[in-house]
Amino acid sequence: MGKVTMQDVADALGVSRVSVWKVFNEQPGVSDSLKNSIMEMAAKLGYNGLVHTSTAAETGSKYKNVSLVVSRPDSSVFWTDIIHSIAKELALHNVNLMYTYMPSSYNENFQLPDILTGGDISGIIVLNLYDKHIIKRITRLETPKVFLDTVPSITEKILGCDLVLIEGRNSISEIVDDTVKRGCTRLGFVGDVNYARTNLERYYGYTDGIAMHNIPLEPDICLTDTISISGYQSRIFNFLDSIKEMPDAFICVSDYVAQYVAMYISKYPERFSKPILLTGFDGNKEYVSVADKITTANVSTRHLGKKLALQILYRMDCPNAPRETIYVHPEITYLSSIFPN
Repeated sequence: MGKVTMQDVADALGVSRVSVWKVFNEQPGVSDSLKNSIMEMAAKLGYNGLVHTSTAAETGSKYKNVSLVVSRPDSSVFWTDIIHSIAKELALHNVNLMYTYMPSSYNENFQLPDILTGGDISGIIVLNLYDKHIIKRITRLETPKVFLDTVPSITEKILGCDLVLIEGRNSISEIVDDTVKRGCTRLGFVGDVNYARTNLERYYGYTDGIAMHNIPLEPDICLTDTISISGYQSRIFNFLDSIKEMPDAFICVSDYVAQYVAMYISKYPERFSKPILLTGFDGNKEYVSVADKITTANVSTRHLGKKLALQILYRMDCPNAPRETIYVHPEITYLSSIFPN
């Protein structure tokens, strides 16, 4: 395929070229939903003209390519919002963002895609990838890399590159403190701590928080085991079935997890002799059963995407600078909806 044009992007979406031009040149008159669709399609097709054409020509700048290594990119609006922000920021610096899809899990036939090994990539951003074997293969590449999160077993030393993390330990500790002050004296935890470094740190925040209030850790009301990608509902439902006396609150590792707890409560309200509080993390609005109802830590996907883009640009310019571990702090929204209601 030759050079991708605005018309190619427009044709792929069935919209006018004028709408595409307006988005790429930050002109009014295009809805947010269409704007997001155009940006996503442009990145998918490999369009490299997101900056005004005359600017690139006047400066004589040559476009570089950054590969976005991603697994299950369409699983959540949370991830696609981050990707849109990365693409927009890189375009301002004459850098083209290219998708590189990875399987969710490693098998013996796995090979890194040629795009990562062929020498045409100046930088790599990795997100939503949580298989340690695939991660280790990527870490061996000499190309500058930035990871958003990783699995707990991969230390910064093994990673050998920049790591961006959403701060969770202090945030969850603060959420626990608020929950206790609302009158809760027994707090459970729900979340796969083996899945991601951020999940594990959120669990540490939970244990920090209950220890601060001299509340004992009760393993029977905590689900921290590994959960398969497709098995969240059944695993959480089985866990809740096993509890003899429900706690006053569940501290959930994410809003995604909290929605399944809320679903269980809605389906089996007779199992709850008293109201229960739920908390989450991420501030994800797409899970309607808990959105704007529970205390959560709101992650600014726009700023997070911009940070990842700026960090890979820095690493490409300064490949030998000391590697960095960067924490991005969310803003907590305190709400007190009770379940069942």
